[in-house]
Amino acid sequence: MPVSQSTVHLIDHLDRDYLRQALERDVRAGLASRPKQLPPKWFYDAAGSELFTRITRLPEYYPTRRELAILRARAGEMAAACGADTLVELGSGTSEKTVLLLDALTAAGTLRAYTPVDVDAHTLAEAARRLTARLPGLTVRAVCADFEHHLGLLPRTGRRMVAFLGGTIGNLDPATREVFLKELRATLRPGDTFLLGADLVKETGRLVAAYDDAAGVTAAFNRNVLHVINRELDADFEPDAFEHVALYDERHDWIEMRLRATRDMTVRIGALDLSVPFAAGEETRTEISAKFRLEGLRDELAAAGFTTLRQYTDPAGDFSLTLAGV
Repeated sequence: MPVSQSTVHLIDHLDRDYLRQALERDVRAGLASRPKQLPPKWFYDAAGSELFTRITRLPEYYPTRRELAILRARAGEMAAACGADTLVELGSGTSEKTVLLLDALTAAGTLRAYTPVDVDAHTLAEAARRLTARLPGLTVRAVCADFEHHLGLLPRTGRRMVAFLGGTIGNLDPATREVFLKELRATLRPGDTFLLGADLVKETGRLVAAYDDAAGVTAAFNRNVLHVINRELDADFEPDAFEHVALYDERHDWIEMRLRATRDMTVRIGALDLSVPFAAGEETRTEISAKFRLEGLRDELAAAGFTTLRQYTDPAGDFSLTLAGV
């Protein structure tokens, strides 16, 4: 790719009140449900993002290391197979792992643009700054959007590879996942590809340990959702009054993270004019993280209209990257 001046564009599909209104809806509906639940997206303020970065470095938490190993070994093959000139990444965050794909597409001589998609405009801007310093001539079209709701608004220029990494697909329950995959397929054109990262089913003890580390970092990450609600919605949760719980549901093949009340209490959420009772021992689900089998991934992708082109795993068989076409 010829060296030229980098170009950065930011497209913002979130109005000033979007995230606040979404948080209000999720908290009101989730704490009224039985059992109570809160979506995992609200872990990730600045403190939560820092805690998650620490989680990825823990000895118990294998997914990030395994996905990076696959990308280091296979990114060149992926780039050759897809021929993409535009990389679109859903839930891009800091774009740290994506550098391996960008380098591979650059080496293949096809890369022209990168479209990171995230709800945090500041994180998008910082990632764009780092990437354009590394790859002069790269055009970054950053999109501030909620990928669960704004897929139809994403740019459709170029021959695209859409990447959804980190096993985030596992945070969606099966019905939501089915809708998401079908909606994504509807935005793609012949020649476009989809790269999906997914954690695989394995021994239960290793799965639980990855979400309940000995140092307690994941417990702090789990409780951070209560800090977010306190700050944003004028609530009076006492995070230390909730225990971190991680368990594996073999019937659904997913990890559940929960917060368990250690005593009877009533929490006031001022912004919602809401009082929420919690009984001692009552659990609020804060995350599911589904684990997959390779054939199951192929079946789900096929049901959404994708054709599996290649599947990659690390040597231990812990994690997978699936390249699918349309």
